[in-house]
Amino acid sequence: MTDQIRVLLSTEGTYPFHQGGVSTWCENLINKLDVVDFFIYSIIANPFVTQKFQLPKNASLQTVPLWGMEEPKEHLAVPFSEIYLSKENTTTLTVQEHFIPLFIRLIEEVISEVKKPQQFAHVLLDLYHYFQKFDYQVSFKSELTWNVYKDFILKASSNKTFRLSQPDVYGLIQSLGWLYRFLSIVNAPIPETHVTHSTAAAFCGIPCVLAKLKNNTPFLLTEHGIYLREQYISLSKRGYSSFLTTFLIRFIQSISTLNYTYADQVSPVCQYNTRWETRFGVPIDRIHVIQNGVDQHVFTDTPSSPNVIPTVVMTARIDPVKDILTFLRAAAIVRDRFPNVKFVLYGSVSVSEYFEECKELREKLRLHDSFIFAGHTSNIVAAYQSGDIIALTSISEAFPYSVVEAMMVGKPVVATDVGGVKEALGNTGLLVDPIDPEAFAEAILKLLNNSLLRSELGREARERALNFFTLDKVLDLYLKSYIRLASHAKENVLIFRKDTKLENQKLLLEKGYALMSCGLYQEAISHFRTALKEKVESPYTPVLLTEISEAYNRLGEYDLAFQELEKYSALV
Repeated sequence: MTDQIRVLLSTEGTYPFHQGGVSTWCENLINKLDVVDFFIYSIIANPFVTQKFQLPKNASLQTVPLWGMEEPKEHLAVPFSEIYLSKENTTTLTVQEHFIPLFIRLIEEVISEVKKPQQFAHVLLDLYHYFQKFDYQVSFKSELTWNVYKDFILKASSNKTFRLSQPDVYGLIQSLGWLYRFLSIVNAPIPETHVTHSTAAAFCGIPCVLAKLKNNTPFLLTEHGIYLREQYISLSKRGYSSFLTTFLIRFIQSISTLNYTYADQVSPVCQYNTRWETRFGVPIDRIHVIQNGVDQHVFTDTPSSPNVIPTVVMTARIDPVKDILTFLRAAAIVRDRFPNVKFVLYGSVSVSEYFEECKELREKLRLHDSFIFAGHTSNIVAAYQSGDIIALTSISEAFPYSVVEAMMVGKPVVATDVGGVKEALGNTGLLVDPIDPEAFAEAILKLLNNSLLRSELGREARERALNFFTLDKVLDLYLKSYIRLASHAKENVLIFRKDTKLENQKLLLEKGYALMSCGLYQEAISHFRTALKEKVESPYTPVLLTEISEAYNRLGEYDLAFQELEKYSALV
């Protein structure tokens, strides 16, 4: 183990096993921040998925499969003897006296409309400690557990307080199965790190909450999309019974509320997401937006001559949330008025049934060779550069990489006005309402008929991306967040020891931030330097050096800014 900052990065159904925007974000963070040691805690559907990303030397991996295992601990490095003893120790009396009281508290929280995240958190922590000694499978699959669960749910469904539909036998079995599968996370060990970082306000936040309760580890939550909202959309299409739909929604509400309550810093990738987070009770002073960024050295605006056949490109997985059907319908409208055009969709199939529906619509609209499903591409830059226009028809987004990447390549964008798309594009692209193929087609036709407008928007888009959405800026903000959170954890111990110098240093740091926010960069530098002299060997020192560098950068003193960064690198 090195002396670098150690971060537990918790993922769910994404990195390093699946492609997509969140995985791209993780890949950039881990590979570029090589001054941080990452412990990847990856929650996956089953242990048979193929790893898509190779981990660098500064990252290690622990997988937590939810399905596909006979023994819940078989994916962990646990000796057989330990598993055997835990099963032997888990008697009916153990389950009755120790597990059942915790289990009742758990299901009461899950099915309640009014959430009590602190109580829920301590139930999860108590279960975590229980499963350090006793067996998960034996406890959950005990006949006693089933009888308690059945009786509790049936009584609750008759109680108007819970407003829960009467379940059938299938509903009872399925809902208990969800508890068994999703909460197997509390059966896995939590490594000791300086900071935990969850990629969603979802089940992957559970280890972060446990680490905070158990080790006082600071918790950073990044929200790409709003998990609870996405689950609402998904559940509306699954056809579950009223009981199962309500049960799962309330279960997810418990999990999301838990994340929002315990995260020390909530960093959505767009300002749009903050309206959801504040609605769920996150104080505004804990929300720090960090928008996605891309590498300008990779996504270059290499000039490409216009295609002989004008081409509209979209990069998106084939999934209902991307609304490929609207893209197809818009393509047909454009083709009828501008016959010499081609549409190309790059992206892997996420939902096979939806892909079949898309192919059927393509045939029905007689698009044939005019609309190409190109599949996954390993050269995404070339995909963008092959298009004259980049499109996005999503019905829900956070801060999509496809838009920012297209902007950085210097291509004009037509996109639906959802999530943080407007924040990304500003006035450098065309926005239309979602699920409106006629309006989307009109926007594409406007650009197809005006090459000068295409060039101007593409140039303005790249300039905007360079100013606001570079990867370097994103990495700097996350590294500072890690340092501040890790420093805060140390600060708790030091202040307990009545460290007056550290308290003075913190006060000077805060004054420096206030001056920075007013544009008084020289005065801020003076306060930061005074703070450094107060106590050189301090958890605030790395932060102070990076802030001095940033202040010099704002003043245009780039050599001095670089010198401060060199001091920081040497310190790390």
